[in-house]
Amino acid sequence: MSEILTGTPDFNWESYENGENISGLSHEQLEQAYDKTLNKVSSREVVNGTVIGINKREVIVDINYKQDAIIPVSEFRYNPDLKIGDQVEVYIENLEDKKGQLNLSHKKARASRSWELVNKAMEEQAVVRGYIKCRTKGGMIVDVFGIEAFLPGSQIDVKPIRDYDAYVGQTEDFKIVKINQEFKNVVVSHKALIEAELEEQKKKIISTLEKGQVLEGTVKNITSYGVFIDLGGVDGLIHITDLSWGRVNDPTEVVALDQKINVVILDFDDEKKRIALGLKQLTPHPWDAIDADLKVGDVVKGKVVVMADYGAFIEIAPGVEGLIHVSEMSWNQHLRSAQDFMKVGEEVEAVILTLDRDERKMSLGIKQLKEDPWTNIEEKYPIGSKHTAKVRNFTNFGIFVEIEEGVDGLIHISDLSWTKKVKHPSEFTQIGEAIDVQVLEIDKENRRLSLGHKQLEENPWDVFETVFTVGSIHEGVITELIDKGAVVSLPYGVEGFATPKHLVKEDGSQAAADEKLQFKVIEFNKEAKRIILSHSRIFEDAAKEEEKAEKKAAAAARKSKKAAEEQTPAIQNQAASTTLGDIDALAALKSKLEAGE
Repeated sequence: MSEILTGTPDFNWESYENGENISGLSHEQLEQAYDKTLNKVSSREVVNGTVIGINKREVIVDINYKQDAIIPVSEFRYNPDLKIGDQVEVYIENLEDKKGQLNLSHKKARASRSWELVNKAMEEQAVVRGYIKCRTKGGMIVDVFGIEAFLPGSQIDVKPIRDYDAYVGQTEDFKIVKINQEFKNVVVSHKALIEAELEEQKKKIISTLEKGQVLEGTVKNITSYGVFIDLGGVDGLIHITDLSWGRVNDPTEVVALDQKINVVILDFDDEKKRIALGLKQLTPHPWDAIDADLKVGDVVKGKVVVMADYGAFIEIAPGVEGLIHVSEMSWNQHLRSAQDFMKVGEEVEAVILTLDRDERKMSLGIKQLKEDPWTNIEEKYPIGSKHTAKVRNFTNFGIFVEIEEGVDGLIHISDLSWTKKVKHPSEFTQIGEAIDVQVLEIDKENRRLSLGHKQLEENPWDVFETVFTVGSIHEGVITELIDKGAVVSLPYGVEGFATPKHLVKEDGSQAAADEKLQFKVIEFNKEAKRIILSHSRIFEDAAKEEEKAEKKAAAAARKSKKAAEEQTPAIQNQAASTTLGDIDALAALKSKLEAGE
């Protein structure tokens, strides 16, 4: 049987059990002696303590005082490696609360020295441990010495972060990169710790690189302009144009994240440590595999891959494209946007117009699949033939119309109407509307037809010539007043013109717009299709006729009077002569009597 150790051999246990003072010292002396063995601490003081117990919710800390203290384990969350026996700083909140308990805080102890530690770490470029508390906009919040520091997303790692939440709750090493003393802001970086190591690694890798070398890499990041490849510590870029011989709209069409692929080194820069990689260069160029029998004039099929105003690029095979210029899309000379004929993704047939295998260029056309409408234009649209056309455009001098695709014509403004004076074609029709036309002239060299619309009807001026004779009077309505006169609407839809002096009414006033009056035709020009009218001439001519009649009557009166005057003296003279004769006879008789005859 083993010996039981009981401490001091001569210790009187019986007296101790009875409560007797076996030390020979008083109770006060014993208390004083006990107090000397304890730390002299006070409230609101930071002291070191020893972890003597840990469970899921609490940490028990001994500061060498009368009693131990319990601290929530959440205050040690930043340090998941905490274990029994570790020394920790604690803040004495209360030596004895209402329950007689010792209250300590590890969090407040850290906070009281946090800024001192942070500034020291910044000065010494020291590595600090931090607990990632949560995610925030643009990065993470990290607990460093009890201070909430900001970890930008770009400073978490050298590679792009896809899942920020995966870092929450982790404890990592950080480097303090920025402190704002005024606003008490701290910025930390984890990336800065590994960049120096990676830099050395990059130098070693780049020193072994050669142009044309094929390496295996991992797709690290995908952007709109290319793909970044991890070559084992150093990154290279495959530009989007080097992913495939064909056109690539989105790099994800070719590669995926974390995919392992073989790439070829195209170029690299020792100083800037830039590496240009290629993927398509590992496969033969499609132009080298194109059918050797393919020639100009052949019809090929392809897909529209790119659209531009000037044309469309057609992919007849991956990496083999041809351009259809907009001028080769239609026989119409009036070039339109290529989008009017086709769209991206559309399957089309085209004729090879040019083929240069050395330059790897090809031009195509689709209008060549149809016959040129101007080849037999005289037979199809002979002079005098009548057709229906579509109004395409207006000019001040006429209307451009399209009879069919590639066959355009011009209707001169003077050939729109026999009777109406059209100032602008928009008064007569609208763009997009149909209009009946007659072919007047063919200009095959310039691919243009002269057309007429009024020629579809008989010339009414042949009839108007017999109706609106000079001097005839007709009722008209003033439809428009201009500086030089007025436009007058006459019967049968014809228009005439009157100058201001011919618009004066009998009372001396000027005729107004929309006024209905009688007009006399004073000029009719069939060739010029012009009728000159006068309102004032009606009463002016009547006045002249009246004046003329008066003058004629006065002249007649004067003539009668003159005739009467001329007849009266003759009679008087005759009478006078008879009297004188008689007198002479009497005188002769008297003489004879006196002579005694």
